[in-house]
Amino acid sequence: MVDSCYVGRFAPSPTGPLHFGSLLAALASYLDARSAQGTWLLRIDDIDPPRELAGASDSIQRTLEHYGLFWDGSTHYQSRHRERYQELKQQLLDTQQAYPCNCSRKQLAPYQGYYPGLCRDGLKGSGDCAIRVLCNSTIEFEDRIQGHQHFALAKEVGDFIIWRRDGLVAYQLAAAADDAWQGITHVVRGIDLLDSTPRQRHLQQLFNFPLASYAHIPVLINDQGKKLSKQNLARPLPTGDPRPVLIEALRLLGQQPPETMVDASLSELLAWATKLWSLDRIPRTVEIPTASIKAGFDV
Repeated sequence: MVDSCYVGRFAPSPTGPLHFGSLLAALASYLDARSAQGTWLLRIDDIDPPRELAGASDSIQRTLEHYGLFWDGSTHYQSRHRERYQELKQQLLDTQQAYPCNCSRKQLAPYQGYYPGLCRDGLKGSGDCAIRVLCNSTIEFEDRIQGHQHFALAKEVGDFIIWRRDGLVAYQLAAAADDAWQGITHVVRGIDLLDSTPRQRHLQQLFNFPLASYAHIPVLINDQGKKLSKQNLARPLPTGDPRPVLIEALRLLGQQPPETMVDASLSELLAWATKLWSLDRIPRTVEIPTASIKAGFDV
């Protein structure tokens, strides 16, 4: 399908090198955009300096290029837009759609991840404050892979943080804002971020931002049942021949590359994958065990 208005993106955090799980998300996002003859952007989510690794942003970009995943335009760095995020935060405070909160982790531990609105009517303690957004909404949307989604944010999450008490913008506000500012129409990413989508859509609705279409692919899990990630010591993507790695990634995404692709060039392989790309073939599951990866791949 051709959609000249399609704008997609890949938005990694520079906390380390890309791994095989990252490649699945990048490749799915890239192919979905290219198959629609749309635009594919690269955004570096560098809003959490304490977790960032020096040189990771450059490493991510060189790795994408090595695997033939070239993006359109210049790379977007979130860290350069702090003042714009602050303006959005202040807008919500001024319209009483957000409020300061200094609840400690100890205070919130009994609520098991749900925020009960303890500071809605004023601070209950002392110290530095986070900023929470009022959340009384129910969010519904059709995920292009996972189907109908329904989130009662007010009951399941409560008022969530948009500005951290250490003075840094929270991921949800930055992602919601940048998707709107960059004109993102389609988001393809891992299902581990599925519960972020209603939060981001809630914020976009508050700001009257346009809403994107979403597709969440299953994530790779290791032998311990944990998501393949930098924190769980996933190995960086190999720097050798990218074709066997891409073929395995395509297979896990349900795209079934034929044996003839083994001898194809990188450009031929990606051209084939773009032409025949289909979200309908992606497994409608939450997880893909690394045990299903072909023998010889060390992730």
